[in-house]
Amino acid sequence: MAMTTVSDDAGAGSEPAALDAAACLFHGFSDVSRLTILQHLTLGEHRVVDLTDHLGLAQSTVSKHLACLLDCGLVAVRAQGRASMYSLAQPDVTFELLAAAERLLALTGDAVALCPTYGAATR
Repeated sequence: MAMTTVSDDAGAGSEPAALDAAACLFHGFSDVSRLTILQHLTLGEHRVVDLTDHLGLAQSTVSKHLACLLDCGLVAVRAQGRASMYSLAQPDVTFELLAAAERLLALTGDAVALCPTYGAATR
């Protein structure tokens, strides 16, 4: 997916569909539970019960978030007997994105958390 960046000429080559897709991708990362699931899956495959135990959430809640992540193409699932095993669909790239987010957060300090529109106080 090619995203328009700040370095592009103003408005030239703008790809609204690509930006919409990017916004949808980041929506997949925007929930604390989904982000926690993704981070936990960087360790390898897990069953819903494993994720439920780790997150301390109801099975239905974890399943709902996994369904969202599946729909976004961020996780994959495979059957193992009666269990479903969840893993990152693109582990290397997902890990790179999470690492880049950590670096960006380190550079911005508390600015994101203090943002009056999307910060922690608005939740």
